[in-house]
Amino acid sequence: MEECTLSFSVPKQLLSLYIQEDTSRVQDLRELGELSPHWDNLRKEVMTRYGGIISSYQETLTELDKITGHSFKPSCCKAQKSLEFVPINLHTQRMRVTYASYDIVTAGAPAAHFQGFKCGGLHRLLSRYEAEKKSFSTAYQCIYYSPEHTAKAQEVLGTVDLLQPLIVSLADQLLQAAQEHSSPGLQDALKNLSDKFDSRPPIYYFIIRFISTCRSHTHTHTHTHVPITAIVACRPDVLPPLSTGDWREQLHPLVTKLKDCVTEVVEKAKRAMTFVLLQEAACSLPQGFHLQQRRDVVFSQALATLACGFVMRLYAGMQDKGFLRQLHQVGLVAQFESLLSTYSEEIGMLEDMEVGIADLQKVVFQITEAQTDDLGDLEPLVRGRRDHFTVQVPLPRLVFQVLPEEIREGKPLRVFPVLFNVGINEQQTIAERFGDISLQERINQRNFEILEAYFKLLSEKVPTECLPCFQTQTDIKELLETLGQNVVTKKRKNVEILWIAGTICRRLNGIRFTSCKSAKDRTSMSVTLEQCALLRDEHQLSKDFFIRALDCMRR
Repeated sequence: MEECTLSFSVPKQLLSLYIQEDTSRVQDLRELGELSPHWDNLRKEVMTRYGGIISSYQETLTELDKITGHSFKPSCCKAQKSLEFVPINLHTQRMRVTYASYDIVTAGAPAAHFQGFKCGGLHRLLSRYEAEKKSFSTAYQCIYYSPEHTAKAQEVLGTVDLLQPLIVSLADQLLQAAQEHSSPGLQDALKNLSDKFDSRPPIYYFIIRFISTCRSHTHTHTHTHVPITAIVACRPDVLPPLSTGDWREQLHPLVTKLKDCVTEVVEKAKRAMTFVLLQEAACSLPQGFHLQQRRDVVFSQALATLACGFVMRLYAGMQDKGFLRQLHQVGLVAQFESLLSTYSEEIGMLEDMEVGIADLQKVVFQITEAQTDDLGDLEPLVRGRRDHFTVQVPLPRLVFQVLPEEIREGKPLRVFPVLFNVGINEQQTIAERFGDISLQERINQRNFEILEAYFKLLSEKVPTECLPCFQTQTDIKELLETLGQNVVTKKRKNVEILWIAGTICRRLNGIRFTSCKSAKDRTSMSVTLEQCALLRDEHQLSKDFFIRALDCMRR
């Protein structure tokens, strides 16, 4: 059992990225231009709200930078504001048995303990918020945008940020090839430019739809029609044949026009999407900003936990070619086992955890070559913004060189987070007799479907011999069928769900996580029981010594 340095490293990096993203959002709002008095007042109010979040996050980051000597947050500090982004009791558990090792990452359930659970957790709060926002938007003369539309607007902003430097770089390659009179180089550059434009039209049409909506709500001239026709007119694949002479001189006016077109599209798209997000933010005052902060906190805890498990699993599987093939061709399942009850404040914790684990779908990993073998240069780096994060994992040069080419080239590596919950304490007994366990049932059913879809994808791309071998060779399809039956069966404290899900995860080369409120009592009971079961099933631990081994490990 060991502490994980990522407990503090990942939250601090995320806080810096949150501050950077919100500061950029404030700057975009300033640059919107002249707005009607109504929208200008809302803009000022939104900017003030963002300023409050930025200030709060900067204060938290300053406090975290002061901490030295600790590498995990104990449960007694779970409601401490300065530590709310840090996971509780994040530890790695490794059991070595001769040639084999078995890993589990343990942490307290990702939840906003400082903010409390009086009104529930994220899942309930977000559902209520969306319903309230519709009526709020009508009262305050703003357009209601669904979470899907808002996410799309944020995606467009991220895309157009990358578009201009990409097109400029490719256009410069085109001119360089023209200067060298290189026909193959010219054809390659033209093809690359055409491919980029062919992949972008859906984004442009999305922008147009929003611009037409926005135009009636602002007096600024910036929200006019994006010149898609101009882009088409500049398309490199319809350039005239070049005559003899100076190719660069002939192409230069067209390339200049292309760059100007792209610049105009980028500027207008950014302003249009910023106005969309202004409307969304204006319709969400004030509870929307509080919910975003809560979601940031929960996601930070979840990501630190996932990053710890991913790095541990990566190093453990470095010599396994089947595992590495699975990693870059499909990705890894990350199975979170939760032991929270569906009673009292733990309902809110589970609602927080559900959203936090689901948000991990926005994360990809990327393996890089470390500059040196010093521990500081091997620390994972988080990049991106709220709608998409990349965790870069540097490896020592000698280790990096033996990886498959696809991984060395920086291919994004996916994870498939799944969450299964079965309450096991006395509060769950109360919930099952007198309360409501529909939250647990919905979570288990939904995540079973995700796990089943992952296995289908894996079966299509990776041969079964790439998967690990176990003594108990029950067919994975059979295990999935049994799990599917259990998640719809009405049975009190059905721990079979956790047993089967954990078994499937190990059989699929996955990453195992176990959580309860603080990752102490219930978690340690579960981990030691699983370890003893592995000793019994995989390493011939006699049934006569099972209880003795279990008691020993728990002590």
